[in-house]
Amino acid sequence: MTLIHVFPGQGSHRPGIGRDLFPKFPHLVRQADSVLGRSIADLCLNASAQELTDTRNTQTAMYVVNALSYLDAVRETGRVPDAVAGHSLGEYVALFAAGTFDFLTGLEIVVRRGELMAQAPEGGMAAVMGVAEDRIHEILAERAPAVDVANLNAPGQTVVSGPRDDIARLKDVFGSEAKAVVALNVGGAFHSRHMADAAAEFGTFLAQYRLASPRIEVISNVTARPYGTDDPADLLTRQIASPVRWTESIAHLLDRPEPEFREIGPGQVLTGLVAQIRTQRRALSPTA
Repeated sequence: MTLIHVFPGQGSHRPGIGRDLFPKFPHLVRQADSVLGRSIADLCLNASAQELTDTRNTQTAMYVVNALSYLDAVRETGRVPDAVAGHSLGEYVALFAAGTFDFLTGLEIVVRRGELMAQAPEGGMAAVMGVAEDRIHEILAERAPAVDVANLNAPGQTVVSGPRDDIARLKDVFGSEAKAVVALNVGGAFHSRHMADAAAEFGTFLAQYRLASPRIEVISNVTARPYGTDDPADLLTRQIASPVRWTESIAHLLDRPEPEFREIGPGQVLTGLVAQIRTQRRALSPTA
């Protein structure tokens, strides 16, 4: 059996996350407070939904809570996963789990990532349901050329990203071809060309750190393949403006012997996506 931990990103945040974890790791909570200049517990437990949705706060909260969730899971089970993957922000927790950086360094990096992404031009994202990826690219090229494919989450579930006005009219752009087009509660055009400047500045920021090669297998959002021995900073820089190739990432991990996925952190969003990807894979390859 291959144990695989997957870590969610911003879509799984909600007020109250981390309530049971903060008392278990007081020394790490104090470290987080010192970096943030405020109480991480207060942010997660008492902030309004609107405040927590600010990407600067969301990324910070999700990194801390996911990291503590991982440490708690390992302490309870006594087992380190064989492979890890994270969706967008979740990839930073996967790299923390793999020893690429320590908790505090990861938090410093995530704080800067959130700041730069928040400073990018205003934009939005929307989930397009029931349309094949190739057809989405065709429709966007013809009718909404400023919008990019951002997250390839599961068969029939693709997130697109672009200027807010373009996102607002996507229901008309896709019309009856889409089962649904659902706007996401985010403030930026994440994982699109509109993040290019933020990515470039983030790359310059990362140059001050020496990041270790992962000690366990980590799947990159950018390549949908494991990190190699090169500096992880390049892939993390590219990730900001590149699509999250989640379907391919999970398909790659499904080739492991007896893969068992465990979602670490708030919610079950990734568990549902893994189930969809696994189901499609079985339908296409009944003997797999």
